[in-house]
Amino acid sequence: MLGYNMIRDHEVDILLEDIYRQYGYDFLQYSRASIKRRINRIMTNDRLASFAELRFALKDNAEFLQHFVEEITVNLTEMFRDPLFFRELREEILPQLGTYPLIRIWVAGCSTGEEAYSMAILLKEANLYHKSLIYATDINPRVLEIARNGVYPLSLVKTFSENYMESGGKQDFSNYYTANYECAKFDDELKRKMIISTHNLVSDTSFNSFQLILCRNVLIYFNKELQERVFKLFDSSLENLGYLGLGSKETIRFSSIQHNFTAVGNQKIWKKLYTL
Repeated sequence: MLGYNMIRDHEVDILLEDIYRQYGYDFLQYSRASIKRRINRIMTNDRLASFAELRFALKDNAEFLQHFVEEITVNLTEMFRDPLFFRELREEILPQLGTYPLIRIWVAGCSTGEEAYSMAILLKEANLYHKSLIYATDINPRVLEIARNGVYPLSLVKTFSENYMESGGKQDFSNYYTANYECAKFDDELKRKMIISTHNLVSDTSFNSFQLILCRNVLIYFNKELQERVFKLFDSSLENLGYLGLGSKETIRFSSIQHNFTAVGNQKIWKKLYTL
């Protein structure tokens, strides 16, 4: 079997420069440790014996390039991941958002969409879905197709259901999906107010103003400079008194925007202060 440390640090730099210059995908400020692990995994799984072979494949094979981008950007997710976070959204944040005539929510880096569907379920149970819009975005078109289909392995649904109950769910979770062989298809009604689209947090700008932005377990893959750029994007995209939710290992502390926010509760949620 090929060894783990197949690609050297300077080779990672060369590869990312190639991809940015030739195709416009900017991974230059992703966490080096994380991206190196993912490149090594690609080389192992695709049986590429050398850096030169990988570089050649990326240059001359459009399908392999797409595969590479998908593997580099894919993030693990599940419905109602970190249930106490969703309980706090349910009990503390949604009652505040319910005072708005239209609620705009951005699930940034949504991956395969489980978090966007979780948000839709919360809004339905709070009787707020009818006046909400959920923007679910990711750089990776393949995972967005999964999100659009709303079909997930049935083997995962037990975990989804347990998370849902722990988050304060009161319904029978099976009401939200139809089981068919090895898959569970979630109700199309949950997509009715959902806009699923590509968006690159590295290079794209703000596209709306929001009362709630969720970007959970994405920023851990970015270096500090890129995290700072994304925080500024979120700050400019959030309305005054809006909320920002991050993953359990992520924080806006020590960033340039921290003075614009105050922590809410104990679950990595921050409220934007009123500024002129």
